[in-house]
Amino acid sequence: MTNVFSTFSTRIPASLASDSLEVYLLGTVDFDAALFLQERLVYAISGRDDTQGALIVCEHPPLITVGRDGSRAHLRREPQELRALELDVRWLNRGGGCLVHGPGQLAVYPILPLDRLGLGLAAYRRCLEDGAIDVAGELHVAAECRSDVAGVWCRSGQFAFLGAAVKRWISHHGMFINVSPSLRLMRLVDATGRGERITSLAAARARPTSMHAVRESLVRNLAQRLNYARVHVYTGHPLLARTTRTAHVFA
Repeated sequence: MTNVFSTFSTRIPASLASDSLEVYLLGTVDFDAALFLQERLVYAISGRDDTQGALIVCEHPPLITVGRDGSRAHLRREPQELRALELDVRWLNRGGGCLVHGPGQLAVYPILPLDRLGLGLAAYRRCLEDGAIDVAGELHVAAECRSDVAGVWCRSGQFAFLGAAVKRWISHHGMFINVSPSLRLMRLVDATGRGERITSLAAARARPTSMHAVRESLVRNLAQRLNYARVHVYTGHPLLARTTRTAHVFA
């Protein structure tokens, strides 16, 4: 494997050039730790001139994030109620609106050189949405995306949410798929500002749904959609700083 932190020069020697997708399966990770790792990977990949990309796949302890399309009006609880639940609210420079994160939701952060992959913003969005649709299809859940708002829906509501950002044509932030989270927790916000019903793959299937199976399917389908023939999978990253915090469990 090429170490993505081996150099930050503007060009990479031909002997180190790579066209692989480096996938990091990290389990449950504090949001700030995942954000820091994304920033380092964006910096590293922006210094390359090949198509090597990275994919961070993890879950987060409960918190709320608000993107550029979100507002306080989309929070369905008063600030003091959220504080009582020990739910932090973070305002981010990403696309999308308000999102609740927590165990059972798969957070997917692609750090990709979109220009070198020949992807515009619309094509990149469709790759993410199609990847989520592929996953749902393998679980026998009919799903679709919409032209007017980002995300993926099934018959019982929206289960995949986009909150992507691009810096110097390197993507970061990304997509969140509700596999089997507490829907009471997820519904503390209006994710799109349109009152859309929020659901999960487990709810749509009316049966337990394996996070491992969804994770494997998503990595495989996204790699295919993004035209990565070589995929390297790791279960950690040397720059990941683990933290311990107390989190409420929502039934």
